[in-house]
Amino acid sequence: MGLAQQQAKFDASSYLAWEEAEPDKHEYLAGEVYAMVGARIVHGVATMNLAAALHARLSGSPCRVLSADAKVRIDAADAFFYPDVVVSCDVRDRATPQYLSHPCLIVEVLSEGTAAFDRGAKFAAYRKLPDLREYGLIDLEARRVELFRRNAEGHWVLYEYGPGEQAEFAAVATSIAVDDLLRDTQEFPEVDGV
Repeated sequence: MGLAQQQAKFDASSYLAWEEAEPDKHEYLAGEVYAMVGARIVHGVATMNLAAALHARLSGSPCRVLSADAKVRIDAADAFFYPDVVVSCDVRDRATPQYLSHPCLIVEVLSEGTAAFDRGAKFAAYRKLPDLREYGLIDLEARRVELFRRNAEGHWVLYEYGPGEQAEFAAVATSIAVDDLLRDTQEFPEVDGV
């Protein structure tokens, strides 16, 4: 989430109408609008690694895998967010062309500027989605995948996976090698003249 825009507070329908005419993406939380800021290239690589792997595994199923440009609406938190990767298998999400409201899996790739928000307030909002079964964080710096799964009692349980392991995305009944998710995401120091 970026910096709050300097304008009057919006309600959800005003935000949707306003953002549709904007050239850039904005997240919305309780009347405040936040410009989305650019991400590092490795962030995009990790997002695509996961989206491509999930798309290949879920092809032919009722599930849709979307990344970065798909907005999620959380009515109970008065929020709209753009997760890095989101999966919805719910037919109701095909009836709303601007956003999803019934995802089963959401994953964020952590960056230095968003990690605290992704782990805190954003996760608190996402937990209010009744159909969400799993929330994932890809931590590029720590080289791990953290998956929070809602159990039968409604509690969120953390499962951590590192290099050499298979991350189990139980919400969509698939596993993906952590090494595949982290492929090409290590940054190297710049070389003079390059």
